[in-house]
Amino acid sequence: MISPTTSPIRSAFPAIQIALDFLIIGLCYVAFVAWQSPLTAIPPLQTAFLAALGFVIAGEFLGVFHTGHHRPADYDILLISGSWLLGFVLAVFGGLMLSPLREPLSNNNLVLWFLVSLLFVLLSHMLSRALFAWMSERGWTSRRCAILGNNELGRHLADAVAFDRDLGIRVEGIFDENARRHERGLHEGGFEDLLVAIGQRKIDTVFIAVPMSMDEKIRAWIDRLADTTASVYLVPNLDAFDYLYSRWGFVGGHTVVSIFETPIYGVDGCLKRALDIALSIFGLLLSAPILLMAALAIKLTTIGPVLFLQRRYGLDGKEISVWKFRTMTTMDDGSDVKQATKNDPRVTPIGRLLRRTSLDELPQLFNVLMGTMSLVGPRPYAVAHNEQFRNLIRGYMLRHKVKPGITGLAQVLGSRLETDTVEKMRARIELDHRYIRDWSLWLDLKIMVKTIAVVLRQQAH
Repeated sequence: MISPTTSPIRSAFPAIQIALDFLIIGLCYVAFVAWQSPLTAIPPLQTAFLAALGFVIAGEFLGVFHTGHHRPADYDILLISGSWLLGFVLAVFGGLMLSPLREPLSNNNLVLWFLVSLLFVLLSHMLSRALFAWMSERGWTSRRCAILGNNELGRHLADAVAFDRDLGIRVEGIFDENARRHERGLHEGGFEDLLVAIGQRKIDTVFIAVPMSMDEKIRAWIDRLADTTASVYLVPNLDAFDYLYSRWGFVGGHTVVSIFETPIYGVDGCLKRALDIALSIFGLLLSAPILLMAALAIKLTTIGPVLFLQRRYGLDGKEISVWKFRTMTTMDDGSDVKQATKNDPRVTPIGRLLRRTSLDELPQLFNVLMGTMSLVGPRPYAVAHNEQFRNLIRGYMLRHKVKPGITGLAQVLGSRLETDTVEKMRARIELDHRYIRDWSLWLDLKIMVKTIAVVLRQQAH
């Protein structure tokens, strides 16, 4: 049992950076007020405070203050700029409505304050990043670590540490139970050699990266390492499991690690739902003429209903009804549903056009508005297909840990065609699982933009 006292690794760097950002934003605000009205006393700082608070909240959500992530500088600049824009909007539109005090800055100076504050905040983050890297390279803030476990997990850990300099860790060697040569030009040897290196002050941190089945050996190593001054970390081999969304947390004081979980719940779930509602309403208003023309074209050229309602699986495997424009002469929704194929004779002429342009999916915006679907997520399949493939593909039903979507990662990465074989379906399911593992609102927005590009490319061809 993991000790209930186990706590996450913390760093003071984010707190220092947040305090510095608050100071920069506040000082820039005071400076612009003084420049506009030199005789004014210390101005009310509610606008500056709300802007800084909004910036920090947005920055926390977007990962601006997260350490241990190797990101390109231009990507950091984009995240910081977006966070500051959200904070500024909160301050100007929210603060002015809630505050009885008049804003001391004119509109022009508010814009200048926004730009100058952004410039100094960006400069602060870039200098902090460069300073941290410079100190790490000289060993001032870095720790000299050894990895105990010359195996796939240990080598992957060494690669990750070497790639991410922001961690402040330098790998000095990979050791194993028995001396074994490796190809990294690092210190090498067995466990006894590791103890010697620790005694010589060449190593101050040890990561134990071996299978959890070696628990007796791990205990023996920990007992020996307890007689040294080295910091010791145990690296759980989660790659031994086919996990969907691995995170750790506390339950009743005990540390737990998720194997199968959804990332979309709590505040994240509310934000995704709010985005779905806003964009689905906008999409319905924008596409209303297209919806009307498509409905009239189907009604005038074919016999049967305009819309096709099919039973599919939604969140947590709950059965839902999904709307589509009818594009076929048949409306299969039983225990045997034949997938549409290329040049399928069941597809009507107008249906072929709707399918090629993906306009047949537009009525699903109503599903999004009602909450049974999302704009982005794994594509829903007919109940009959779910029951067929869940017995053939391991982990198939895990795709229903999130709401199905009108578009998804599989659709923008070239997996929009028919899934007439188990291997094709398995490839699509792997992309659905990848979407759940990597989910973020930023990923959703990128998929939406790429979906538009994919649809336009298909129309061009």
